Amino acid sequence: MTEESTLAATTRAAVSTAAVHADARAVLDRWRGGTRELESVRQAVLAYLDARPDACARACAPGHLTASALVIDAAGERALLTLHPRIGKWVQLGGHIEPDDTTLAGAALREAGEESGIAGLVVDPEPLHVDVHALTCSLGVPTRHLDVRFVVRAPAGAVETISDESLDLRWWPLAELPDDVAFGRALAPGTTPENPQ
Repeated sequence: MTEESTLAATTRAAVSTAAVHADARAVLDRWRGGTRELESVRQAVLAYLDARPDACARACAPGHLTASALVIDAAGERALLTLHPRIGKWVQLGGHIEPDDTTLAGAALREAGEESGIAGLVVDPEPLHVDVHALTCSLGVPTRHLDVRFVVRAPAGAVETISDESLDLRWWPLAELPDDVAFGRALAPGTTPENPQ
Protein backbone atom coordinates (compact mmCIF):
# COMPACT_ATOMS: atom_id res chain seq x y z
CA MET A 1 0.00 0.00 0.00
CA THR A 2 1.42 3.39 -0.95
CA GLU A 3 1.68 6.27 1.49
CA GLU A 4 -1.01 8.09 -0.50
CA SER A 5 -3.47 5.18 -0.37
CA THR A 6 -2.78 4.70 3.36
CA LEU A 7 -3.56 8.38 3.98
CA ALA A 8 -6.77 8.10 1.92
CA ALA A 9 -7.90 5.03 3.89
CA THR A 10 -7.14 6.77 7.21
CA THR A 11 -9.09 9.85 6.09
CA ARG A 12 -12.13 7.75 5.04
CA ALA A 13 -12.09 5.89 8.37
CA ALA A 14 -11.81 9.14 10.34
CA VAL A 15 -14.71 10.75 8.45
CA SER A 16 -16.99 7.71 8.92
CA THR A 17 -16.39 7.69 12.69
CA ALA A 18 -16.02 11.43 13.34
CA ALA A 19 -19.19 11.75 15.45
CA VAL A 20 -18.31 8.88 17.78
CA HIS A 21 -14.71 10.15 17.96
CA ALA A 22 -15.96 13.53 19.20
CA ASP A 23 -18.34 11.83 21.64
CA ALA A 24 -15.57 9.55 22.95
CA ARG A 25 -13.34 12.57 23.54
CA ALA A 26 -16.11 14.40 25.45
CA VAL A 27 -17.20 11.35 27.48
CA LEU A 28 -13.68 10.43 28.55
CA ASP A 29 -12.77 14.06 29.22
CA ARG A 30 -15.48 14.35 31.90
CA TRP A 31 -15.42 10.76 33.26
CA ARG A 32 -13.25 9.79 36.22
CA GLY A 33 -12.64 6.13 36.99
CA GLY A 34 -11.88 6.47 40.67
CA THR A 35 -8.46 4.78 40.75
CA ARG A 36 -4.97 5.79 39.68
CA GLU A 37 -4.85 2.87 37.25
CA LEU A 38 -8.12 3.84 35.55
CA GLU A 39 -7.08 7.48 35.44
CA SER A 40 -3.84 6.47 33.72
CA VAL A 41 -5.73 4.39 31.14
CA ARG A 42 -8.26 7.21 30.63
CA GLN A 43 -5.43 9.68 29.95
CA ALA A 44 -3.76 7.24 27.53
CA VAL A 45 -6.99 6.76 25.58
CA LEU A 46 -7.55 10.53 25.43
CA ALA A 47 -4.01 11.00 24.10
CA TYR A 48 -4.61 8.30 21.50
CA LEU A 49 -7.84 10.00 20.40
CA ASP A 50 -5.94 13.28 20.05
CA ALA A 51 -3.21 11.62 17.99
CA ARG A 52 -5.43 9.48 15.75
CA PRO A 53 -8.48 10.90 13.98
CA ASP A 54 -9.22 7.31 12.89
CA ALA A 55 -8.97 5.89 16.45
CA CYS A 56 -12.62 4.76 16.41
CA ALA A 57 -12.35 2.88 13.12
CA ARG A 58 -11.72 -0.86 13.04
CA ALA A 59 -9.33 -0.21 10.13
CA CYS A 60 -6.95 1.63 12.49
CA ALA A 61 -4.48 -1.26 12.77
CA PRO A 62 -2.25 0.18 15.56
CA GLY A 63 -5.32 0.12 17.82
CA HIS A 64 -8.92 1.30 17.94
CA LEU A 65 -11.64 2.10 20.42
CA THR A 66 -14.24 -0.55 21.15
CA ALA A 67 -17.46 -0.30 23.16
CA SER A 68 -18.43 -2.97 25.68
CA ALA A 69 -21.58 -3.60 27.67
CA LEU A 70 -21.82 -5.29 31.03
CA VAL A 71 -25.48 -6.34 30.80
CA ILE A 72 -27.05 -6.45 34.27
CA ASP A 73 -30.36 -8.18 35.04
CA ALA A 74 -33.37 -6.20 36.30
CA ALA A 75 -32.68 -7.24 39.90
CA GLY A 76 -29.12 -5.91 39.69
CA GLU A 77 -27.67 -9.24 40.82
CA ARG A 78 -26.29 -10.92 37.69
CA ALA A 79 -24.38 -10.03 34.52
CA LEU A 80 -24.78 -11.65 31.12
CA LEU A 81 -21.44 -12.83 29.72
CA THR A 82 -20.51 -14.31 26.37
CA LEU A 83 -18.14 -17.20 25.76
CA HIS A 84 -16.12 -15.40 23.11
CA PRO A 85 -15.22 -17.64 20.15
CA ARG A 86 -11.92 -15.94 19.33
CA ILE A 87 -10.43 -15.78 22.83
CA GLY A 88 -12.25 -18.72 24.45
CA LYS A 89 -13.09 -16.81 27.64
CA TRP A 90 -16.20 -15.50 29.36
CA VAL A 91 -16.28 -11.72 28.82
CA GLN A 92 -18.75 -8.84 28.63
CA LEU A 93 -20.62 -8.18 25.39
CA GLY A 94 -19.26 -5.58 23.00
CA GLY A 95 -17.20 -4.92 19.95
CA HIS A 96 -16.16 -2.57 17.22
CA ILE A 97 -17.63 0.83 16.51
CA GLU A 98 -19.59 0.87 13.25
CA PRO A 99 -19.83 3.80 10.79
CA ASP A 100 -23.49 4.41 11.75
CA ASP A 101 -22.68 4.75 15.48
CA THR A 102 -22.72 8.32 16.79
CA THR A 103 -21.90 7.74 20.47
CA LEU A 104 -19.79 5.27 22.45
CA ALA A 105 -22.73 4.42 24.71
CA GLY A 106 -24.89 3.88 21.63
CA ALA A 107 -22.28 1.53 20.16
CA ALA A 108 -22.20 -0.45 23.43
CA LEU A 109 -26.01 -0.63 23.45
CA ARG A 110 -26.11 -1.77 19.80
CA GLU A 111 -23.51 -4.47 20.49
CA ALA A 112 -25.41 -5.64 23.59
CA GLY A 113 -28.65 -5.96 21.61
CA GLU A 114 -26.98 -7.76 18.70
CA GLU A 115 -25.09 -10.20 20.90
CA SER A 116 -27.82 -10.91 23.49
CA GLY A 117 -30.99 -10.72 21.41
CA ILE A 118 -32.62 -8.87 24.32
CA ALA A 119 -35.00 -6.01 23.46
CA GLY A 120 -35.57 -3.05 25.76
CA LEU A 121 -32.00 -2.70 27.03
CA VAL A 122 -31.05 0.64 28.62
CA VAL A 123 -27.48 1.96 28.71
CA ASP A 124 -25.91 4.16 31.37
CA PRO A 125 -24.34 7.00 29.34
CA GLU A 126 -21.27 7.22 31.61
CA PRO A 127 -18.58 4.51 31.41
CA LEU A 128 -17.97 2.05 34.22
CA HIS A 129 -14.43 1.13 33.19
CA VAL A 130 -11.76 1.50 30.50
CA ASP A 131 -9.11 -0.99 29.47
CA VAL A 132 -6.42 -1.36 26.83
CA HIS A 133 -5.52 -4.87 25.77
CA ALA A 134 -3.56 -6.47 22.97
CA LEU A 135 -5.15 -9.08 20.72
CA THR A 136 -5.52 -10.22 17.15
CA CYS A 137 -8.97 -9.09 16.08
CA SER A 138 -10.93 -9.52 12.87
CA LEU A 139 -8.27 -7.63 10.91
CA GLY A 140 -6.06 -10.70 11.37
CA VAL A 141 -3.14 -8.64 12.65
CA PRO A 142 -1.98 -7.90 16.19
CA THR A 143 -3.60 -4.72 17.45
CA ARG A 144 -4.92 -3.09 20.63
CA HIS A 145 -8.48 -2.56 21.75
CA LEU A 146 -9.00 0.61 23.76
CA ASP A 147 -12.20 -0.64 25.35
CA VAL A 148 -14.72 1.70 26.97
CA ARG A 149 -17.13 -0.30 29.13
CA PHE A 150 -20.70 0.66 29.98
CA VAL A 151 -23.42 -0.78 32.22
CA VAL A 152 -26.50 -1.86 30.28
CA ARG A 153 -29.67 -2.81 32.18
CA ALA A 154 -31.92 -5.62 30.95
CA PRO A 155 -35.68 -5.47 31.50
CA ALA A 156 -37.44 -7.86 33.88
CA GLY A 157 -38.01 -11.25 32.28
CA ALA A 158 -35.30 -10.75 29.65
CA VAL A 159 -34.45 -13.89 27.69
CA GLU A 160 -31.14 -14.00 25.87
CA THR A 161 -30.51 -15.55 22.44
CA ILE A 162 -27.07 -16.75 21.39
CA SER A 163 -25.83 -14.96 18.26
CA ASP A 164 -23.23 -15.96 15.67
CA GLU A 165 -20.73 -13.86 17.65
CA SER A 166 -20.85 -16.11 20.71
CA LEU A 167 -20.34 -19.75 21.62
CA ASP A 168 -22.61 -19.38 24.64
CA LEU A 169 -24.30 -16.82 26.91
CA ARG A 170 -24.68 -17.20 30.66
CA TRP A 171 -25.90 -15.09 33.60
CA TRP A 172 -23.24 -14.84 36.33
CA PRO A 173 -23.70 -13.57 39.90
CA LEU A 174 -21.86 -10.23 40.04
CA ALA A 175 -19.69 -11.28 42.97
CA GLU A 176 -18.54 -14.37 41.01
CA LEU A 177 -17.58 -12.74 37.71
CA PRO A 178 -14.42 -14.21 36.17
CA ASP A 179 -11.17 -12.27 36.44
CA ASP A 180 -11.46 -10.91 32.88
CA VAL A 181 -14.63 -9.13 34.01
CA ALA A 182 -13.52 -8.37 37.58
CA PHE A 183 -14.38 -4.68 37.09
CA GLY A 184 -18.07 -5.68 37.32
CA ARG A 185 -17.72 -7.21 40.80
CA ALA A 186 -17.95 -3.69 42.28
CA LEU A 187 -21.64 -3.68 41.26
CA ALA A 188 -22.48 -6.72 43.43
CA PRO A 189 -25.13 -6.08 46.09
CA GLY A 190 -23.48 -5.25 49.43
CA THR A 191 -20.23 -4.14 47.81
CA THR A 192 -18.75 -0.82 48.84
CA PRO A 193 -15.42 0.77 47.91
CA GLU A 194 -14.17 -0.27 51.37
CA ASN A 195 -15.62 -3.81 51.06
CA PRO A 196 -15.03 -5.17 47.54
CA GLN A 197 -16.19 -8.71 46.90
